[in-house]
Amino acid sequence: MPAKKAASKKRKKATASRKKVAAKRVSRKKVARKKVARKKVSKKPSKKKVSKKKVSRKKVSRKKVSKKKVAKKKVARKKAAKKKVAKKKVTRKAAKKASKKKAAVKKKAVSRKKTVSKKKAVSKKKAAARKKPARKKPARKKVGRKAPLRRTRSRGDILSGPIHGIDPYKPRRGEAYMSSKQFGHFENILSAWKRELMFEVDRTVHHMQDEAANFPDPNDRATQESEFGLELRTRDRERKLLRKIDSALARIDDGSYGYCDETGEEIGLKRLEARPVATLCLEAQERRELAERQFRDRDDRYR
Repeated sequence: MPAKKAASKKRKKATASRKKVAAKRVSRKKVARKKVARKKVSKKPSKKKVSKKKVSRKKVSRKKVSKKKVAKKKVARKKAAKKKVAKKKVTRKAAKKASKKKAAVKKKAVSRKKTVSKKKAVSKKKAAARKKPARKKPARKKVGRKAPLRRTRSRGDILSGPIHGIDPYKPRRGEAYMSSKQFGHFENILSAWKRELMFEVDRTVHHMQDEAANFPDPNDRATQESEFGLELRTRDRERKLLRKIDSALARIDDGSYGYCDETGEEIGLKRLEARPVATLCLEAQERRELAERQFRDRDDRYR
């Protein structure tokens, strides 16, 4: 019995050792397989890296090729542009030459036409001189009603019209300045002018006396007052003019009428016809007006 137990124990131990050895072998195989798998895994990324490097090299080579193509295209474009510019220059030069040739041809044609036209004109004149002039038949006048002529007054007629009902004085040849006839002529003009002014003064006085009324409407009263104010202002100006007329008549009596008060020169018949009250010649009057403009605010004499 003990022998059987010992044999069974040995058997058990042998089987256990065998199992352990088998387990160790299995574990060793697994480890070897894992190492092989790890090696395979480690080898695979190297291939990827190699492939990536190859791809990068291919890209670099493609970029270089594309750059070279772009450079070649730019060079070709520049050459084409230069060729176009050269062609344009050549065409412009050719066009200029052609235009110059055309202008020269036109000038020659124009000169030829002028010479031909001159020759024709000379030949026509010679032919006309050779021919005898034909007698012209007198044309019959058509008898019809004549339109009435309209008298248009020129500027000279307007200036030479009657002044205050008196025609302008026409001096004779060799007549002296401010003769007795001339004095009488200007005296008549001044006296007629004075009569007209006095008549206007009387008329305004009667008008203001007759039509002066107290209107109920304020607008009517305002218009009437404005009319009376205008009339009184004009009468005031005429009053100053009457003084000048009286002084001119007094100068006629003295014999100093028609001569300038400042220079003593002749005023002139035309200026006296236009302004019978004038006391200054044209030059002195211009100087007076300039002084009035310059010293209007400084001197009370020119106000």
